[in-house]
Amino acid sequence: MFVWPVVVVGAGPAGLVAAITLARAGIRTLVLNRRVAVFYHPRATVVSLRSMELFRSWGLEPEMRMGGDEVEWRMLAAPTLSQAAAGTLIDVGYPTTAESARLSPTRPAAVPQDHLETILIKYLRTLPDAHVDLGVAVEDIWPTGNGFGLRLRTEAGGTHRVVEAGYLVGADGPRSVVRQCLGVGVQSTEEVLHSFSAVVRAPLWDVVGRHRYGIYLTEMPALGTFLPAGLGDRWVYGFSWDPRIEGGADLSQDQMIARIRAAAGALDLPVRTLDQRRFTFSAAMADHFRSGDAFLIGDAAHRVTPRGGTGMNNAIADGLNLGWKLSWVLRGWAPDSLLDTYEAERRPVAEHNLARSLDPMGSRRNMRDEVRFDLGGRVPHVWIDTAAGRVSSLDLLGPGLSHLSVDQPSVQLDDHSNIPPVTQHVLDRRTAVVLGADQPGGILLRPDGIVWEAPPSAAANQIDHGRAA
Repeated sequence: MFVWPVVVVGAGPAGLVAAITLARAGIRTLVLNRRVAVFYHPRATVVSLRSMELFRSWGLEPEMRMGGDEVEWRMLAAPTLSQAAAGTLIDVGYPTTAESARLSPTRPAAVPQDHLETILIKYLRTLPDAHVDLGVAVEDIWPTGNGFGLRLRTEAGGTHRVVEAGYLVGADGPRSVVRQCLGVGVQSTEEVLHSFSAVVRAPLWDVVGRHRYGIYLTEMPALGTFLPAGLGDRWVYGFSWDPRIEGGADLSQDQMIARIRAAAGALDLPVRTLDQRRFTFSAAMADHFRSGDAFLIGDAAHRVTPRGGTGMNNAIADGLNLGWKLSWVLRGWAPDSLLDTYEAERRPVAEHNLARSLDPMGSRRNMRDEVRFDLGGRVPHVWIDTAAGRVSSLDLLGPGLSHLSVDQPSVQLDDHSNIPPVTQHVLDRRTAVVLGADQPGGILLRPDGIVWEAPPSAAANQIDHGRAA
């Protein structure tokens, strides 16, 4: 039986990013997903600065932005949307357009998760080393001599088959079958808050006018939030409820429309409801993210509440971090011990975001305090003029190591099969100073832009001892 080098279970943001990273590196990857289509409810609506940098590097930024409106990522609090001009602006931990211009070649986006997943699935299907199998449920997982066996069931016909994986990536959400089959425990905090969420069509941009932000907090008829969730008039409206006082039945369409009109401050507003659902805020953390040659990423590894908007972006960062490290190991560029750094690097960020999401004021954060967790210590952005045109320092990154220096002699490492290839970049001194590459020997950068602290001449011996700057 053919053994897939990597099988990714789950086609949410974490699984898709991991699979794309692997397939772009030439690693044959099978992606399995129980659903046959993208979940319609937008869920997340903020794509962070670092996530957009990744999608920009894949050439997906224009298409990604086509699914949302341009906003400043701040929260505006007002009694109703019609009173936006008199509202109060609140920082939510994401940079504004002006702040982003100093930090990055791109900026955060207001793009709903269903649009993001649609773009990523379409892109993944264009990669020759990726195979996407939708409508397939994983029923059991067991160890084999080659890695893992997976028993699959097609959701449509109920037929069964078995596939084998060398490495297994569990990206199958908070009720992860992969995590359960691996016997990995999870510490959880359930029912932090009960919430109600509706997807609607309503011309709310006309109500707020020029005051265009990523989230609105309203007070009428009670506290609620509006989030733009797609081009034009698609929005999410949410509010909390107390099950000890209120019943469990959904609001009728007329009740929901009346509530949205009151919150908008426009009693004749045309509103059409598309979807309604109740959910509970909860948080969880897996006991560990690695079990032999199996890994947990995204909600399978850690789950946060919607406060702060970090869940999807944390999942995207997981997929990138694990994806390039698995590709290095499978291509013989690094030892297996490199994979231990996945949890070592990602768990502290997940713990920070989890704690933030449990804070009732977790949506209110200073950008400078939060952006470092999003950017993850990657090299600073600076514009560089080259013969091919103006590029960002982030555009210098490659699939192996990138060596940045000032007039340093070329280091020939490409002929060795057991180490990553090194791409040389000679910088002017001013640029090198900004990037920290003016030191003797320059700096080596990993594919994610984090400094690999090993001199080029020692890369072969130091490959499993790198640490983030």
